[in-house]
Amino acid sequence: VQLTESGGGSVQSGGSLRLSCAISGLVHSSYCIVWLRQRPRGEREGVAAIDSDSVVSYREEVVGRFTITRDKVNNRVDLEMNMLRPEDTARYYCVAGSGVMYYSDGVNKCDWDVMGQGTQVTVSS
Repeated sequence: VQLTESGGGSVQSGGSLRLSCAISGLVHSSYCIVWLRQRPRGEREGVAAIDSDSVVSYREEVVGRFTITRDKVNNRVDLEMNMLRPEDTARYYCVAGSGVMYYSDGVNKCDWDVMGQGTQVTVSS
């Protein structure tokens, strides 16, 4: 499986960006695609996820601002990000794994084992 992210950039607070994850070589009928991010000096954290059953999940702080969608025809998963804030500044990664989303320890989770190179998002105040 190969994942290639695109669409990052620099915007002002309140602006929008659309990230895309191009997916190739995914052969599993059940899978989960997740957008992770790593803020400067921060840990990697889940932002949004979608699985092969079209179940979606979002990090609480992005609910109502970010939307994850899947384009089956073009083998792509997009992350539409609106009302961006300076704290959204991070490197965003697309990750993928077999199996659908599941609920554990109070949160939705996806197992993943492939990660793209990431794309930088910078939001200025």
